[in-house]
Amino acid sequence: MNRKQAIRDFKERKPARGIFAVRCSAASQTWVGSSPNLPAWRNSLWFSLRSGGYPEQALQQAWNTHGESAFQFEILEQLDDDVSPLALGDLLKQKKQHWIQQLGALALS
Repeated sequence: MNRKQAIRDFKERKPARGIFAVRCSAASQTWVGSSPNLPAWRNSLWFSLRSGGYPEQALQQAWNTHGESAFQFEILEQLDDDVSPLALGDLLKQKKQHWIQQLGALALS
């Protein structure tokens, strides 16, 4: 595969979208969130937590107390690629609420 084809393939890929959990094993706490781009959300979340600027204070406090090694990012449910963009937001909200209730977790915005 040549370089131009690799770049084109990268730009045309569809990011994984769905519901995720952030678990702190040391504090036995779980937060659930949703994203139309799970890999980008994980990178953004970890960057914000490392820099100490994540707005969810309970999560940031647990991160500061227990450190990065106590946290795991887990994809709970990945949505199909055929979900229409108009229905995506509502579907993500619905599935997020389902997982929050099922796990007894806290919500991430």
